[in-house]
Amino acid sequence: MPRLRLSSGQRLRVQLLPEVRVGKMRVREGAHAVRWPEAAESKIVSPTTGPGWTVLDERRRGTRFVRLPIKSILNSPQQTGMGFWSLNPYVGCEFGCTYCYARYAHRYVVERARGRGELGAAEWSDDAFERQVFVKSEAPDVVALTLNPARVGDHAIVIGTATDPYQPAERRFKITRRILERLAQFHGLKVGLITKSPLVARDVDVLRRLAERGRLTVIISLIAVDALLVRKLEVRTPMPAVRLKALEQLVRAGLHAGVMLAPVLPGITDDVGHLGALMRAAKDAGAAFVRPEPLRLYPPIRARFLPVIAREFPALLPKYERAFDAAGFIAPAYAAALERRVARLQRELGFPVGDARTNRRTKGTQEAVQWEIPL
Repeated sequence: MPRLRLSSGQRLRVQLLPEVRVGKMRVREGAHAVRWPEAAESKIVSPTTGPGWTVLDERRRGTRFVRLPIKSILNSPQQTGMGFWSLNPYVGCEFGCTYCYARYAHRYVVERARGRGELGAAEWSDDAFERQVFVKSEAPDVVALTLNPARVGDHAIVIGTATDPYQPAERRFKITRRILERLAQFHGLKVGLITKSPLVARDVDVLRRLAERGRLTVIISLIAVDALLVRKLEVRTPMPAVRLKALEQLVRAGLHAGVMLAPVLPGITDDVGHLGALMRAAKDAGAAFVRPEPLRLYPPIRARFLPVIAREFPALLPKYERAFDAAGFIAPAYAAALERRVARLQRELGFPVGDARTNRRTKGTQEAVQWEIPL
């Protein structure tokens, strides 16, 4: 770069840099400030990105962020079979949790686009979930144009049911924040937000406006407080202590926030020791509630997660192979025993007692002990 020089007058040299793609930028003299464009764009054709698909950014390690054109953003309860409306600003996630059930949604988007001739010929691969993240850039405007509170009715709108709305991409693109700003223009909405990221604390100002005009619940997702255990299963997620610190910030801001024990992993995080430690840490951080969510091992996820179990917890592999039904759900007896165990801990720690989805009270008074949860 012969025209770029240091203050000493020496030329700026960059070694071992095979390729640089630079968009427009402004540099202010003396302020040492560089402003990058909000979303530098380029049209790229590759085996995974076809003609007309806009690449918004690309990480050094290879993750590519691609604009996903959309006409709608809200999924109704009739579409999902859940008791709420769902909204996901991104498809794919850099966190890349080994157990994540949302990979099927990414595969669906890729295969559907390929069927329309919009993507290249390369087949979908499992690591595409964290290496090709689709960004719904138009989502905030689509929310503003299509949201009908009367149609939503008394149902909640839950953000982050498939992929994390505060994954690393959000720091750059701010899609989730702009969606929240649009939702805050309405009165009387019930909104839920699920994330593993402390980045959610960045948007406390918008979240408070949303809570003032409706009902807001923020859910921090955690599997354990043991950082070494978390890193075995979640390669790139923020550490538990950082998430709990973000929870403290949300609570101090007057927001209704708590922790989802999700997913609870049979034989790994479902014992009283792990559950109790996490729930006590949540209590110390000011959580208003804790809710369990058992692992769902859908067929597409099974092929990815079982090798992780074989590597990290080999003694559990035979049990995992037979514990889940063909649809990916664990035996009802296990789910009921887990609910009883969590309910006992909830009572001991002063949390509301209820399950993950409906918060209805646990039936019966039988308390769970560790051996009650068989595999």
